[in-house]
Amino acid sequence: MSSSSSQPVSPLRQRITKISYPYVAKLHGMPKLTLPAITLVLALVGVFAPVPVAVPALILLALLLSWLGFLSWPVVGNGARFLRIFSILVILLFAVSRIAGA
Repeated sequence: MSSSSSQPVSPLRQRITKISYPYVAKLHGMPKLTLPAITLVLALVGVFAPVPVAVPALILLALLLSWLGFLSWPVVGNGARFLRIFSILVILLFAVSRIAGA
């Protein structure tokens, strides 16, 4: 098995992709706005909720985006990779700032 760039796929990537398949298939079967809605709700909770609720929502959002970013990593370009990493870092930094401001 190899990725689109014809590089070998690591056993870790194969295992995570295999484990993720049922969840991705379930998300794919849902209405198109489900994932953006989940993302928006987690972001809004992270911004407006009290810190004990906001920080876990932001961490969950960062984990969700990290998981999706990991799965799509082999097929996206460098610009998209940078944006994925940058957005996750911004979310985590915002979570830290929420904790520090509490």
